[in-house]
Amino acid sequence: MALKVIKISRVSPAIASVDPLIVPLSFFDLQWLKLNPTEQVFFYKLTESSSSRDVFYSSILPKLERSLSLILTHFRLFTGHLKWGSQDPKPRLVVLSGDTLSLTVAETDADFSRISGRGLRPEPELRPLIPELPIYSESGAVVSLQVTLFPKQGFCIGTTIHHVVVDGKTAEKFNKAWAHACKHGTVPKILPTVLDRSVVNVPAGLEQKMLGLLPYLTEDKENARTLKLPPVKEIYAEDNVLRTTIEMTPKNIEKLKERAKKESTRAELHLSTFVVTFAHVWTCMVKARGGNPDRPVRFMYAADFRDRLDPPVPVTYLGTCVLAMDFYKYKAKTFLGEDGFVNTVEILSDSVKRLSSQGVESTWEVYEEGTKTMKWGTQLLVVTGSNQIGMYETDFGWGRPVHTETMSIYKNDEFSMSKRRDGIGGVEIGVSLKKLEMDVFLSLFYKWIGN
Repeated sequence: MALKVIKISRVSPAIASVDPLIVPLSFFDLQWLKLNPTEQVFFYKLTESSSSRDVFYSSILPKLERSLSLILTHFRLFTGHLKWGSQDPKPRLVVLSGDTLSLTVAETDADFSRISGRGLRPEPELRPLIPELPIYSESGAVVSLQVTLFPKQGFCIGTTIHHVVVDGKTAEKFNKAWAHACKHGTVPKILPTVLDRSVVNVPAGLEQKMLGLLPYLTEDKENARTLKLPPVKEIYAEDNVLRTTIEMTPKNIEKLKERAKKESTRAELHLSTFVVTFAHVWTCMVKARGGNPDRPVRFMYAADFRDRLDPPVPVTYLGTCVLAMDFYKYKAKTFLGEDGFVNTVEILSDSVKRLSSQGVESTWEVYEEGTKTMKWGTQLLVVTGSNQIGMYETDFGWGRPVHTETMSIYKNDEFSMSKRRDGIGGVEIGVSLKKLEMDVFLSLFYKWIGN
């Protein structure tokens, strides 16, 4: 996709603060320190007249910039930087007077309908819609945004956010707050304003253990204190990498639940939409990869611990509060056979049921062991988001997005999950795979749920 950068704005909070803001990372924040940022794109279709260059630059863009400035007063951390001084025991988010957020404004003549569609599209075509975040240098910025105009078609908003600042729920609150401020000219009544990491109560010593795990999460093991992330391996740059979005209706979900009941010998299973969807995607991924049945595999999802801590974390907490639920003691053969789906359902069902009584420390110990013992060549799959995350509830004043994409799934080890745009129930998933694997994956996927 040919894309022309028009300008890079520096957006400041509407209400400036002269006092520096220093927030040491919490146990949950540290887990994501060495991982690549979360990237999302929201597509908004407009009429030909309302998406002309004149209207966009005189009306739409100024509204987006003013409302962003208004919201940054409450999301001041988004203008900050990651720092880890030689005398600091752990990294900190630092916001100084005058800090701003980068907003790139660009244009493209690409076909909006095709780019914002749900069908198979080459991964490289969408990558320019995501802003670069200078976390691959030592500057330490944690958030970058981009607005791209498709003249006489529509526009999209791309977000790149370091995971130490937000998890899925916090990102959702920011997106909705910005949209609300743009549409109504005011900020929502309830915003995540609690920055104090002391409200996150975890067992003593866990933070030090998490810091000790950092060398296992980076390729630069000799310099674990660096905040510079390793360059993204450009898997997406290959022409044969495709992405697609699949909408699963309540009827599709019910088919999977009935299949699980039929194939399992257990009397009680936790058959949520999340469980059966993850199980179906995972088994199709393993089968699409094929290969040695004795090869190691590992899959994970992020569990929200806000309400599972004592005391619970305030609902207005601004930060990440999720921890990886890790399943690493398996070989591919557990999931390659006809019983692969039900095996995964039972594993995930047990995990979800344990969450009500499982503490942070025991969850951490499994993740720590899985990370330290992970072998080269292990097939990994992590779900980004959940069917409880609503990405379509972001109306900036020009209607809800016609489509959204989680772009940070291009590394062949993640897929995305979110609420559907229309209708109640079901789920929307995003997948990015090499063409040969994608062909096999889709044939297996639709075999059980229908087209």
